[in-house]
Amino acid sequence: MDAFFEFLSTISWWIWIIIALVIVAIRDIFIQKRHTISHNYPIIGHIRYLFESIGPEIRQYFVANNREELPFNRIERGWIYASAKNENNYEGFGTDRDIYAHQHIFINNAMMPFKLEKNHPNTIDKSFLPCAKVMGLHNQRKKPYRPASIINVSAMSFGSLSAKAVESLNKGVKISGAYHNTGEGGLSPYHSNGGDVIFHFGTGYFGVRDEHGNFSMDKLVDLVNKNSFVRAIEIKLSQGAKPGKGGVLPAAKITKEIADIRHVPIGKDVLSPPNHSAFSNVQEMVDFIESIAENTGLPVGIKAAIGKLDQWHELANIMEQTGKGPDFITVDGGEGGTGAAPPSFADHVSLPWVYGFSDLYKVFQKRNLTSRIVFIGSGKLGFPAKGAMAFSMGVDCINVAREAMMSIGCIQAQVCHTNRCPSGVATQSKWLQNGINIPLKSERLAQYFKTFRKELIEITHAAGYEHPCQFTMEDIDVNVDDHNLSEELNRTYMYEKTKVPFTSIQDLKDCLYLGGSKNTNT
Repeated sequence: MDAFFEFLSTISWWIWIIIALVIVAIRDIFIQKRHTISHNYPIIGHIRYLFESIGPEIRQYFVANNREELPFNRIERGWIYASAKNENNYEGFGTDRDIYAHQHIFINNAMMPFKLEKNHPNTIDKSFLPCAKVMGLHNQRKKPYRPASIINVSAMSFGSLSAKAVESLNKGVKISGAYHNTGEGGLSPYHSNGGDVIFHFGTGYFGVRDEHGNFSMDKLVDLVNKNSFVRAIEIKLSQGAKPGKGGVLPAAKITKEIADIRHVPIGKDVLSPPNHSAFSNVQEMVDFIESIAENTGLPVGIKAAIGKLDQWHELANIMEQTGKGPDFITVDGGEGGTGAAPPSFADHVSLPWVYGFSDLYKVFQKRNLTSRIVFIGSGKLGFPAKGAMAFSMGVDCINVAREAMMSIGCIQAQVCHTNRCPSGVATQSKWLQNGINIPLKSERLAQYFKTFRKELIEITHAAGYEHPCQFTMEDIDVNVDDHNLSEELNRTYMYEKTKVPFTSIQDLKDCLYLGGSKNTNT
């Protein structure tokens, strides 16, 4: 008898399932008008959409090989994860990379590596690697700033990233002696956990805007005076993901907290236009930079993706003639980054980092201006070998965004723009953020930075140098065509990097104050 009732129960379940499928089929055929596949193939069409939705995950974990994925392949992600966890990040049995592939880089090692003495700073701290240049020194700013780390967190806003992610990053840069760029979303409480901060703003002037959406010098000065950990100001002209394109922060995403931080109203869409309202040409931009520096005492820089060079030539001319202008320039790669953008922009607008930086550097080098500018590279440079290449081309610091995100748990799900980030890094969902253990993740960001610096130092020593600022373009070869020919970088990009003044890392250490209120060189 029990078996009979169990049989009836099984039948009833099947009946309910059939009824549900019939309802779906009726809806597909007679009600919904949006999907042709579902209309023509009711029920079965949904399976196609299911597979399409999980296609990236299937390819990422089961189909693509270790070196195949973009923007970061499995080997690159694995190195970041292992480095952040202080695990073994070595490879065995030789490289599986095609070393004859186009754009593969080779670092020319010296016959005899640089030798560390017993009392050398890198004998004591294997990851100690400050910037060789000082922001604002040549323009005689009141509060010049030497970054204590050559690798730092790039511009990523609170709002784009979650509160717990931003807090983890800030606490991580404090541990590692790096700095944290706020992104254009304003200075939040989550940026205020002890790490050095570069305050960044764009055309929306979030956090330093008046009631009409225009820039407010009074608010910027007040922000700097109240937050002594703000070491420099960065003005965003454009970003690699969508240069020359504005954005809209939908009203639905504006919480009271975000509204208070960004100084925007609740319940209304907020526009970030393509253009700045505080200046409309290069001369006005230079005047704007000088005004901010005078009022805050801080170094002031600009960030941009690189395309046309005519206005950069104009900027260089003004700097040459007046001695005024930005203290640092952050060059963003057209590869895109954490900012969501239409594929037409992400794929085609602005140059990749190596092309953009080499073009820009030559503009300032022709006028003997490179020594007074701190150049910051941003565009998939968060790997020691790429860091060596960037330094050989003329950078003084590296900013990382996606690599930093991965060090605190990002899995490259590529759904940053949907508010459904499964790792809790790029979402405002409280539930998804709950998986972020801030003390653990901050340690992992710090360990990733320390591992990066340690390995870059080891590569530098292998090349016979003490600091990566000593790299020249002849130290790096790159495969340049389909015939497996390699060229030194100076022959590839047609310039020689300007020599960076450098005596020793000990001298850098002697004039560097880590963790205190002063971080300058005179």
